[in-house]
Amino acid sequence: MIAKLGIIVEDQKFQTFITILIVLNAIALGLETNINIMNLIGKELIIFDKLVLSIFTIEIFIKIINQRSSFFKNGWNIFDFIIVGIALVPSSGPLSVLRALRIFRAMRLLSVVPSMRKVVQALFFALPGIFSVGSIILLIFYVSSVLTTNFFGAEFDEWFGSVGKSMYSLFQIMTLESWSMGIVRPVMIVYPLAWVFFVPFILITSFAVLNLFIGIIVDAMQQQNSDNGQEQSNTLLEELVKTQQTVNALRQDINRIKKRLEN
Repeated sequence: MIAKLGIIVEDQKFQTFITILIVLNAIALGLETNINIMNLIGKELIIFDKLVLSIFTIEIFIKIINQRSSFFKNGWNIFDFIIVGIALVPSSGPLSVLRALRIFRAMRLLSVVPSMRKVVQALFFALPGIFSVGSIILLIFYVSSVLTTNFFGAEFDEWFGSVGKSMYSLFQIMTLESWSMGIVRPVMIVYPLAWVFFVPFILITSFAVLNLFIGIIVDAMQQQNSDNGQEQSNTLLEELVKTQQTVNALRQDINRIKKRLEN
């Protein structure tokens, strides 16, 4: 019985049904934030939320019983287990704030939708490169913050009075949020050559280094697709070898039968 339920749970049609439930549940949780909608259909939304949570819980329970210890060897299974487990935490009394964590159920789309799963896997694959680029940016920020504190801190204490303030101001400049009229031009009134520092800083951080993140992630996705293609090729090759072995065995049997008939 459990084995049959396990097959049903792993079936593509059931996973499509789960995907639809996740989307509908995310929409319902968003609607619950509206007081007027809650006054109108609040009870129905709460019942639907409990129904969806029950289905998710039963699904995870069936998977655990069917797969046993192998269930926790799959990272995506652990992810689903944690997401559903968070939703099961009591949210009454002082823990009522935890009700907001129910929206994390929408994150299950990452494990259910194959295309999203590939992107997440690529991100994890790219983590070493991302940490390396992040270290470079952190080094650039630290050196630049020390320089700007020494250069402009005396006149612009609000922005560059300390290393911490300088790092925050430089982060704002890197994001190009009001960097010119908000910070750089006022600084240039007192220090006309300040652009000599800020323009190269923007070029390095906003356009050069940050683009490395995109390059690393794209390369990781291409590498993952290449690995998947190689695995499929190896699987196909193994199937062809098995087929050839079967054909050879059949030929040998046919030759033996012919010899017996001739004798």
